[in-house]
Amino acid sequence: MRATTTLSVVLLAAAGIGHSVVAGLDADIARVDPFKDMKNRPRAGHGMNVLLVGTDGRDDITRAERRRYRLGGAPCHCTDTIMIVHISEDRERASVVSLPRDSYAETPPHTDRVTGKAHHGHPIRINSAYAEGGPQLTVRTVENMTHVKIDHYLEVDFTSFMKTVDVLGGVKVCTAQPLKDSYTGLDLAPGTYTLNGGQALQYVRSRHADASSDLGRMKRQQRFLAALVERATSSGVLLNPLRFRDVTRAVLGSVRADRGFGTDELLDLGRAMRTFSPSSSEFTTVPIGQMGYVVKGIGSTLKWDPVRAQRLFRALRDDEPLATGARPGGGAVRVDVAPQQIRVQVENGTRTAGLGRRVDAALAATGFRTTRQPVSAAAPTALRTVVAYDPRWDRSAKSLATALPGSELRAVKGLGATLKVIAGADFRQVRKVRAAHADQGEFGVVRGDEVGCS
Repeated sequence: MRATTTLSVVLLAAAGIGHSVVAGLDADIARVDPFKDMKNRPRAGHGMNVLLVGTDGRDDITRAERRRYRLGGAPCHCTDTIMIVHISEDRERASVVSLPRDSYAETPPHTDRVTGKAHHGHPIRINSAYAEGGPQLTVRTVENMTHVKIDHYLEVDFTSFMKTVDVLGGVKVCTAQPLKDSYTGLDLAPGTYTLNGGQALQYVRSRHADASSDLGRMKRQQRFLAALVERATSSGVLLNPLRFRDVTRAVLGSVRADRGFGTDELLDLGRAMRTFSPSSSEFTTVPIGQMGYVVKGIGSTLKWDPVRAQRLFRALRDDEPLATGARPGGGAVRVDVAPQQIRVQVENGTRTAGLGRRVDAALAATGFRTTRQPVSAAAPTALRTVVAYDPRWDRSAKSLATALPGSELRAVKGLGATLKVIAGADFRQVRKVRAAHADQGEFGVVRGDEVGCS
């Protein structure tokens, strides 16, 4: 969630907001030094790697909120969420890798900050590294396990998470299955919801909402992060300096970051990320080799798949996309986004009667979510079929254009989630396409525009 706040800042900078505004916001961030006296670190790769950590801190949450959102009990001072967020060197892609909190890990030599006992290294669950050695041991443990050099550290607790969601006016999530967790109080029937801060915290914390336990929770966290980015970038807050300042100041007072992540870094990143969109982000979880790996004195853990995990982290170091390209097969062309996830309005751009209905019906038969109400163009002179799309849905547009051989892609800012097909005189057929989810590589990657409610 802190990464989302950072993204808001850099997008504001990209929109032309002055250095003084960002500098003032930067001064509100609490600082930590997770890299102090660190030696023998992994070699630097390409791009930027941010360790995003969510802790269970709840000191500033009211008693009423604790009761309402089931936040009672003492915090364990451990990490509920650990993600590596990789920003590509060209600043055109973000890759988010979730590290399960119950992952089996071995700490490097350290001194336990609670007991004062010196350790030469011992087995733990990865989320316990924070309790034993704070941000520094967390970074060292992650670097030792992944061989990925961490460039920046960002930490958010329950309070700052709830503030972030509330000041943005809530975040929209959807579920096809009922989600009910008696531990957190989460209770959602199938449908679409706009969650406030407390409800959103229930959503991302729930481990007992289905049989997938913590792995299912991580996927919900990834979905929520994508939805939060979409909310932050589409709500208009980035284009209003005064509102942005008020919103961000309400959030930054309860987050922590390393000392090197300052104003200049935010501005440089912002200028480079002008074209960033939901489809530019990809999400996955480190490959698991063994569930229920029992360790004496610790209990059940998750053991990473050493071969596949090594390939995943090598891709991060080499600044490579984690998702593979689409491949044809099964009598249909594989595309990145399933037709069932793409909304389409058909417009007849010619004087040929019935062409709009024919195109609409053919797209619907292939699985696209057409309006079933094609319209006619005001000036019906289109010679070529056009796919008009909002740049934020560029991957959906490419998938739609694949189904319309010879069509032209045309970006239209502000068009929204519904794509428009302007049927031209060259229209001949709709090609059958299907999602390439099964071919998104061994890492099970999904992209930001695939996990939203649209």
